[in-house]
Amino acid sequence: MLGEWRADDPQQEALRHSFLTLLDAREDACLRACEPGHVTASAVLLDAAGENVLLTLHPRVGMWLQLGGHCEPEDTSLAGAALREATEESGVDGLVVEPEPVHLDVHPITCSLGKPTRHFDVRFIVRAPEGAEPARSDESLDLRWWPVNALPGDTDLGPLITAARARG
Repeated sequence: MLGEWRADDPQQEALRHSFLTLLDAREDACLRACEPGHVTASAVLLDAAGENVLLTLHPRVGMWLQLGGHCEPEDTSLAGAALREATEESGVDGLVVEPEPVHLDVHPITCSLGKPTRHFDVRFIVRAPEGAEPARSDESLDLRWWPVNALPGDTDLGPLITAARARG
């Protein structure tokens, strides 16, 4: 999918090539066991009106983040992995994922491997049905809707939300 997709700006396009390099170099690039770094899938979960985004207070990172995480062996696509993660972490049924990424990001993290690594995060827009009421899972300290124009101060999601809003 990343081979076909073209990013909207030069920085995102450069990141896309980095992702493709990792995927070409490592057969296990989508598995968390890939220590140098691995592909993850995230969801910008918007409410039905597109005015609010559901964020999780991540227990390991201690910041408000978009929903998402590691790919699992049963995932057949990155969009599907993002949708699975969003459904698991939000408790909301009837979510709909857009099939093309909205944003890419690479960030250092010590994840479940227990060792420093990097997440090559492919981010998708996911839309909630009207009246969706999320339910916090064990993977979150807190879960709440935030206005897209009033994100919490301890987050670096500005570029991601800007990209999602540009898509409409």
